[in-house]
Amino acid sequence: MTKLSVNINKVATIRNARGGNNPDVVQVALDCEAFGAQGITVHPRPDERHIRYQDVYDLKAVLHTEFNIEGNPITKFNDLVMKVRPTQVTLVPDAPDQITSNTGWDTKKNQTFLTEIISEFKEKGIRTSVFVNADPEMVEYAAKAGADRVELYTEPYASGYEKDPLSAVAPFVEAAKVARSLGLGLNAGHDLSLKNLRYIHEQISWLDEVSIGHALICDALYLGLEKTIKRYLECLS
Repeated sequence: MTKLSVNINKVATIRNARGGNNPDVVQVALDCEAFGAQGITVHPRPDERHIRYQDVYDLKAVLHTEFNIEGNPITKFNDLVMKVRPTQVTLVPDAPDQITSNTGWDTKKNQTFLTEIISEFKEKGIRTSVFVNADPEMVEYAAKAGADRVELYTEPYASGYEKDPLSAVAPFVEAAKVARSLGLGLNAGHDLSLKNLRYIHEQISWLDEVSIGHALICDALYLGLEKTIKRYLECLS
């Protein structure tokens, strides 16, 4: 079964726009769990422009499902993950000024660095995933670095889906097969939506987890959060 992890960064963005605690990020996460989500994802950035570091501690204290923390493994981020000890940490090569993640790791070039970081997290019992493009070589070097999983960066699939779904998904199927052959777990995320989620899941049925935030929160404005989560889960059924 492919799990749905809801990224709640956008909820924090709305809260931070006005100050105070409305919407309540922790309560929204608990509601997502109650409505059927099997995980919660956060991506705290150094400037805390959406999820704050304190949110991560607050969430850890109350969540019942899998907790996934994404981010660039700088010292501040690493210290947070070591203290919180989530179910999973996803390593993403974000620059501080990036609006959103827009590429995966060059796992070959950064193999030594990633090997050291992954080893530290795994010693604490934290499952470690590496964010990669749909490139078999990048998947292979993630495995060599000791990753438990890779997360495929799916924006290229999403952008090409409406024009030619088969061509858009083809490199992701290839990368996914390589991951499976190497014994790596497989996640996917970025720009997945109700329009394109079912198809990629049909083509890569062995996905362990999809992490979805922006599209899901946008859909919830029209459908409501509970109905939206159920619709996403139906795409994975």
